[in-house]
Amino acid sequence: MSKTVLFFPGQASQYVGMAKDLYDSSAEVRQMYQMASDEMAVDIAKLSFEGPAEELKRTRFTQPAILLHSLAVLKTVGDALPEFDYAAGHSLGEYGALAVTGAFSFEDAIRAVVKRAALMEEACLQNPGTMAATMGLTPRQAQEVCDEAASVGIVVPANYNSPTQIVLSGEIAAVQKGAELARTAGAKRAMLLPVGGAFHSPLMEPAREGLEQFLDTLTINRPERPVVANVTAEPVIEPDDIRSLLVQQVTAPVRWAQTMIYLKDAGVTKILEIGPGKVLTGLARREVRPEESVNLDSMEDISALVPA
Repeated sequence: MSKTVLFFPGQASQYVGMAKDLYDSSAEVRQMYQMASDEMAVDIAKLSFEGPAEELKRTRFTQPAILLHSLAVLKTVGDALPEFDYAAGHSLGEYGALAVTGAFSFEDAIRAVVKRAALMEEACLQNPGTMAATMGLTPRQAQEVCDEAASVGIVVPANYNSPTQIVLSGEIAAVQKGAELARTAGAKRAMLLPVGGAFHSPLMEPAREGLEQFLDTLTINRPERPVVANVTAEPVIEPDDIRSLLVQQVTAPVRWAQTMIYLKDAGVTKILEIGPGKVLTGLARREVRPEESVNLDSMEDISALVPA
């Protein structure tokens, strides 16, 4: 039997102008942006719609902006959202997946991501680091590269985006060394990424305690549909497990390639990507090879899905 998954994108999917048409079309969406702006003490709508792009790239702003875009799509689609069997999100996108399944209220998902983003930006300043994307290494080769590069500092595999697309994360010198070693090991590409820190690595440890304390103040429900967690690449249902995995996720690798394998084996043949960009759909087309994939980014996309 054919099954459907909702995907929620993560950091780097942002763009200036994102969700403006959704904001202009819905009072509910405008209220949601106002609530987020109040939480952040920043006009996140203005920043999302007008930039500047360099400011929007800052972790503190990028994460809430992307989540708000995804939630704006959900608010706009409303009851016309197609039935789905699973939800999953890449890194911060996991909060969107938890919101659409009812594990978080939309408001608490926003509060959590605003706090997470601020804590992670603070960790970036406290422990400077970077990331590098590699193409053409196996997971074992990537781990061996990191083990060897660890002689000059902390570096770990951070994102398993596909079987051959793996992102390294850690201290700057160690990541640079890892990229060199990756090329020597046969990587088709190994390039430093223009990011503000070493996400999903031990350098994010300072953010964990604050996030754990904050999540303890929020209500987490059993999701109405299984959410495939980044840390385990398996469905998570119990609220205590969700809370624990969200804390672990800050320093643990994103097992997105393994998530896609799980979903393919579970019989998923249709994908809806909710929010900015098409990154996750692109990865899934190569790995899951769905019969149908749809991106819901703009009013035009929503109108095509839900004719008036």
